[in-house]
Amino acid sequence: MKGSGSSTDHHLTAGMKAVILAGGKGTRLKPFTVNFPKPLVPLGDVPIIEILIRRLLRYGITNITLTLGHLAELVKAYFDHRHSLVEKINLDFVEEEEPTGTAGSLSFIPNLDQTFLVMNGDLLTDLNFNHLIQFHRDKNAALTIACYTRNVKIDLGVLKLNDHHQVIDYIEKPETSYPVSMGIYAYEPRVLKYIEYGKYLDLPDLVLRLIEEGEQVCAYPANCLWLDIGRPDDYAKAQDLFAEKREEFDLV
Repeated sequence: MKGSGSSTDHHLTAGMKAVILAGGKGTRLKPFTVNFPKPLVPLGDVPIIEILIRRLLRYGITNITLTLGHLAELVKAYFDHRHSLVEKINLDFVEEEEPTGTAGSLSFIPNLDQTFLVMNGDLLTDLNFNHLIQFHRDKNAALTIACYTRNVKIDLGVLKLNDHHQVIDYIEKPETSYPVSMGIYAYEPRVLKYIEYGKYLDLPDLVLRLIEEGEQVCAYPANCLWLDIGRPDDYAKAQDLFAEKREEFDLV
């Protein structure tokens, strides 16, 4: 697969810490996630969170923290029974009583004193994490956002009007491409000083804060597989893809 790397290509990521944001309620997948934590939503018979952890293990990333909120006890109970996986990693949990956002939760995690990865817990990807970190360091960035080119099609005829309400163009079902966040980030520890302990802060607000403070925020253009299984359409695609190419994800 495009984003895959060889076992000899991971010198930058080996030993790195990763934070997986796994506390969301999965509102886009309701009613399935009302009584079921989103990180345990399965592809085939494997929860997405385990598939993501296996991907990290391939890159020598064994220090993993899960930030939990909604139905946290079910997530912890799952890993209590996955001895063969857990024995390969140093797995920690941070539970939030109240949501603090996709950036604010980092304030609770100790010892993030070197470059670290953060990612959403509902992704199917074959991103090469080593390439992401190499790019991040080459750019001397405080924060690097892995980005994916997403085509958005408007399934309607779009009219272009002038100031007199006259139609000057008619575009049938236009399609536009956007660079979108993959929900995967490389952080430098200095970013943490912009995150107030226990205060709500989402990633977009952190990005704007960093830019305002003159910090370098970069976007890594990834050429890889990426599906956000929090979106029903992507979840359906992910199910089919995982069934077809399961051996490429069962890496550990």
